[in-house]
Amino acid sequence: MATGGEVVGAGSGEHVVLFYRDEEELAGWVSEYLLPAVVGDGVAIVLATPDHRKSIERRLGRAAVDVAAARAGGSYVALDARETIRGIMVADSPDPARFWQAVAPVLEQAAKAGQPVRVFGEMVALLWDMGLVNAAIEVEALWNELAGQFPFSLLCAYPAQSHSCAHHLDALTEVCRAHAEVIGGP
Repeated sequence: MATGGEVVGAGSGEHVVLFYRDEEELAGWVSEYLLPAVVGDGVAIVLATPDHRKSIERRLGRAAVDVAAARAGGSYVALDARETIRGIMVADSPDPARFWQAVAPVLEQAAKAGQPVRVFGEMVALLWDMGLVNAAIEVEALWNELAGQFPFSLLCAYPAQSHSCAHHLDALTEVCRAHAEVIGGP
């Protein structure tokens, strides 16, 4: 089995989706994916729920990462996915200008050093779980547009069990098309 570090290279523009079975699997993949950026000269950006951030940070800590020092040094940036969603949505759709205003400055700052930037985001999964499936797909497209402006790789994650319904088949196909690689499956 591949580890999260093997999921996405440090090259820019890579966009991978992970369908995970449980919280432990998610924390394992994400921490392994972020580890090279945090311990190297890169930047790891996490847009996740508080519980998932805690799990990821515990895993990074087990890998001998001083998360507080990484945060203070700018190699680890954590944002709340729900707050970010509230800031980018207009009614039931993401506003592209608001999305760029919320995310682009963080990416721009991270990319200044010219080192690898790895992003983990779960805004799309939260939107999907709220019943805003089209909004999730729109956010995936907005991430792909950002990749044309800033050098970063992105790992998105969706819980596999909540995306396995046949009536979501077309939407799942669109989610998979938005990514260069699909890991796991709904």
